[in-house]
Amino acid sequence: MYHQATEIRRELLQRVCELCFEEKLVEEINRIPLVMRPKESALSRCCIHKDRAVIKYRLMTILGFNVTDETDELTTLSEYAKMSLDRKEFTDVMLTVVDEACSSCVKNNYTVTNLCRACVGHPCTYACNKDAITIDKTAEIDHSKCVNCGRCMDACRFHAIVYTPVPCEEVCPAGAISKNSLGIEHIDWNKCVFCGRCSIACPYGAIMEKPSLLHIIRDILNPDKRVVAMVAPAIAGQYKTTLSKIFGAIKSCGFDDVVEVALGANITSRNEAKEWQERILFKGESFMTTSCCPSYKEWAAKYLPELVPYISHTGTPASYTADLVKNGDPDAVTVFIGPCMAKRVEGFYDPNVDYVMTFEELDAMIGAKGIDVLKCENFAIDEQVDRSSRQYARTGGVSESVAQYVPHPEFLKAEVINGLSKESIKLLKTAATTGVSRQKLQRDRLWPWIRKRDKKQILWNGNW
Repeated sequence: MYHQATEIRRELLQRVCELCFEEKLVEEINRIPLVMRPKESALSRCCIHKDRAVIKYRLMTILGFNVTDETDELTTLSEYAKMSLDRKEFTDVMLTVVDEACSSCVKNNYTVTNLCRACVGHPCTYACNKDAITIDKTAEIDHSKCVNCGRCMDACRFHAIVYTPVPCEEVCPAGAISKNSLGIEHIDWNKCVFCGRCSIACPYGAIMEKPSLLHIIRDILNPDKRVVAMVAPAIAGQYKTTLSKIFGAIKSCGFDDVVEVALGANITSRNEAKEWQERILFKGESFMTTSCCPSYKEWAAKYLPELVPYISHTGTPASYTADLVKNGDPDAVTVFIGPCMAKRVEGFYDPNVDYVMTFEELDAMIGAKGIDVLKCENFAIDEQVDRSSRQYARTGGVSESVAQYVPHPEFLKAEVINGLSKESIKLLKTAATTGVSRQKLQRDRLWPWIRKRDKKQILWNGNW
């Protein structure tokens, strides 16, 4: 979701990148809040000091710290920059809540607006079975009695009752974020599935990801290190130009080489196709889901463990690509560049992935270097990459790519799930609990008609 808070975050990322490339980060970072919020600027909060404090803490997260890491409020950004560059150990906590910026959202509730006409019918009062609504000059809701069922809103003919959600809580598929006693959002890491949707939804920019920009640029500037960018297929949709131009821009940022993660997707597709044949056609399992999304796998492990046995054991395109790069050069610094926060956690636990950065951070780096993507030299595209592997970012792209490697694709009837919505979660729960899918029904119907020779060939290709 694009809004002013997004613009501020991107400006902060680019300013940090500029200082890193100029090797002036420690000396100049303290001035960023002053430059961005000078005395004569229009305020976005109560006062200029609040604005600057929020910018400071957002910069603190860009330096790789949680806001809760602060032990002394007088610690300067320069000191945090020094500590960040000297850090050797990191954690898998990739999000932090900037408490200075998070305090304006009220608790989820239903509210009567000035559209209320105090009509004679009073359908809202009849719809409420908790006696939470009374009528004076207009309808009023007693929130101590209200259970947020929404029946009053559905009953009102004037649409005078509205639901006011807390955006970050509303989008979380795991119920992992809620307000603490101070009214500040708190993330429960035992529930979090690392999807990052809360940070995108927050209109105040109060939930920030912790990038590794400082360390990536530090290694890029180190002549003794070879830094390789591993770029996810979704990058093609970020700029209105060719893939070769985009890779040329990434190379211009200082990376020694650029490798398509679609190359690893080739391996994922082949291996997942073999696994699907073995589990569905040979062993008779009812269905199998892809393993490409770390957020989905985390959700399944925490909230639907009965689904876990049906998840593919095949590695992700990022893991296979990193393995290829490290096999070619064990000393290479691998940087996965992708669209979502979940890959940060995957990269943290993958020994072959040194750093992870998002497309937004890449764009900040390109902006800091003053690179015009449209004018960059074309980068040679790897001819080994199958076209279908570059379509992993499309909804249904993974199953389409896997189908290219299945001897009898008529057996593979994919159920496309786009994100962890209420509808998709309901579908997954049904599949996991019943153990029945369209794939099994289709297999049982078609298998008797396949010739004996074809059966042997399927088993042989699957290495059974």
